[in-house]
Amino acid sequence: MHYPSKLREVRMPHYEFFCHECKKFFARILSLVDYEEGEVVCPHCGGKDVEQRWSAFHAIASKKSA
Repeated sequence: MHYPSKLREVRMPHYEFFCHECKKFFARILSLVDYEEGEVVCPHCGGKDVEQRWSAFHAIASKKSA
């Protein structure tokens, strides 16, 4: 069924990074294309020496699967 008046929810990957220049963690929500093509810059210091870190994720499930 198609509902043109309703907005579709688009899920974007959540990436966590560590900046080696200022030693701070930060998170970004990026599309896969932006992640692959873009250069991630630290929002704290503007540094480019950043490393992607493993991050936790969560899922919302129905009560039936609990």
